[in-house]
Amino acid sequence: MCYSAQILADYRKFVRTFGALMDIHEFARLFFERAEGVSKAKVPKAMEDAFAQPQTEAEGAIKTLIDRFNAEQTSKLEQDLFKQRKRLADAERSLQAKVTKAASESQRIATDKIAWTRGKLDDIQRTVPKARDSRIFPGHYAPVMVMENGQRVIRPMRYQCRIAGKPASYDVKFPGTYNARRDNLEGFWRPLFGYSHGILVVNAFYENVSRAKMEGRQLGDGESDENVVLEFKPNPAHDMLIACLWSRWSAPGEPALLSFAAITDEPPAEIAAAGHDRCIIPIKAENLDAWLNPNASDLAGQYAILDDRDRPYYEHRLAA
Repeated sequence: MCYSAQILADYRKFVRTFGALMDIHEFARLFFERAEGVSKAKVPKAMEDAFAQPQTEAEGAIKTLIDRFNAEQTSKLEQDLFKQRKRLADAERSLQAKVTKAASESQRIATDKIAWTRGKLDDIQRTVPKARDSRIFPGHYAPVMVMENGQRVIRPMRYQCRIAGKPASYDVKFPGTYNARRDNLEGFWRPLFGYSHGILVVNAFYENVSRAKMEGRQLGDGESDENVVLEFKPNPAHDMLIACLWSRWSAPGEPALLSFAAITDEPPAEIAAAGHDRCIIPIKAENLDAWLNPNASDLAGQYAILDDRDRPYYEHRLAA
């Protein structure tokens, strides 16, 4: 399962690299609904920063929505910071009089929350980009490339796919639907495979693995295993075109939802040796348009594209 990925978040690079158009209306809708409180969309900072220097009136309107949302978030975070500082001061006064478990725990929680809140405030105000600004997790939004009327188009979509016609409760019932297993493409994913294909551009991805499996050893008697997060990067380094399925979901009284899942398959040897049993599928650039223009009556051709994949060597390290 690809639980996290480092993505290409700047739509302008999509335009330059792939000759794609940005669906400005979908980007505007995403940021409008978030600013209005209609949705709780999680948007990576790099996607916001792509609009920091708007070049059109429409981009300027999106920047205004982003600034409005961030101003509201700043106000809430500052209020929370004030509350936690008061909690910390109260706990420290209590501890001076008498050391109790409750006061010690309150001190610890307040200290942690103050550090977290300061970090969130710093991120909102920060203008120097960091690699983590482009990292997505399930439930986060990312730019996904699709084909419409023969033109490559970039749309913001949620990284957890809700298939059109399915109830919203599927998000909870099937929490792993940010990935689509290749061996289930004609099962659960049948409404999308051969019909709605997309591409996510990724330069690194992250997986949860067992430390024992990563180290290639058996656990000793009474030894507990530990989860670690590994970062995988292709060598040589390059942007990978990750095969995805996507859907446009709608229901009466609900905002429309664009969402996607990355297709996964059996891992190459080096990922298996690192302790993980799945891998996202990067397709070759020469197969891009054929993937984005699927033929539902020729699923064998779609499988052939997935088989004829980009096969870099994946180096790994413990994620920071």
